[in-house]
Amino acid sequence: MSSIAVPAPALTPRRAWLTDLPVLLVAVVWGASYLAAKGITTAHTVVAVLVLRFALVVPVLVVAGRRRLRALSAAQWRGAGLLGLVLSGIFLLETYGVVHTSATNAGLIISLTMIFTPLAEAAVTGQRPSRSFVAAAGVSVAGVVLLTQGGGFTTPSLGDLLILLAALARTVHVLAMARMKAVRGADSLSLTTVQLAGAVAVFAVLAAVPGAGASPWSVAVGFGPGEWAGLLFLSVFCTLFAFFVQMWAVRRTSPSRVSLLLGTEPLWAAAAGMSIGGEHLGAPGLLGAALVLAGTTWGRRAADGAER
Repeated sequence: MSSIAVPAPALTPRRAWLTDLPVLLVAVVWGASYLAAKGITTAHTVVAVLVLRFALVVPVLVVAGRRRLRALSAAQWRGAGLLGLVLSGIFLLETYGVVHTSATNAGLIISLTMIFTPLAEAAVTGQRPSRSFVAAAGVSVAGVVLLTQGGGFTTPSLGDLLILLAALARTVHVLAMARMKAVRGADSLSLTTVQLAGAVAVFAVLAAVPGAGASPWSVAVGFGPGEWAGLLFLSVFCTLFAFFVQMWAVRRTSPSRVSLLLGTEPLWAAAAGMSIGGEHLGAPGLLGAALVLAGTTWGRRAADGAER
């Protein structure tokens, strides 16, 4: 979410490694976030958990960036608020999705954002993607088809479809951030704070709707130490820590290098799901996971090469 125009200075191998390690740790915690969300959330508590998760984060961001928030124009506030509505949809789709599918599937399917975004951008700008990128997209889609199959070819689960919609919503969010004139030049910390605050407002309204599920208060009271640990992991590490590391790293290295390291997120999601969550993919699923990882990596490199 950073918009740094000044290129970062070249780093020595040792300094580059010291910068890369925290970014790689962000990819690890993001990969583990699907299993953590699955462990503390049910279909009845999705909205309440989202309220609690981001209500713990937003006050910290407001305090940290209060001076920058005052500098936002009215148009930037409106633009960031609109992006917050899109962001709330992403989190709702992802969280409901992970409740109804495995953490491994969720982490791998959401990585299709790296394929969807350049394709959508090409459609908007009228520029045809390269053959390499189209081939990479085909490999990724084939991987998802295999990934969502268990003992044979069956209809994908509701969770798989919701995560796929979340990947599409992420694509819309990325394109909107890049093309909305109102938010261009806005401070990244302030932009993120307003978006998350807008998302929390949406979740709070939904939580007050009858039949929307358990209330945030009742969920908080019912949480034991394990659930609170999972919630704090999602709030502190997957949100606060991840955001500040990205801001810190992109000023010391290149955005492409940061993106490449964060692109390992689906690998860590699969590792957490299978090693900690005890999830099993089977032969078709393992082949599909390999194709998703290969396709998204190939596609990201093809897109980077086209930009250069």
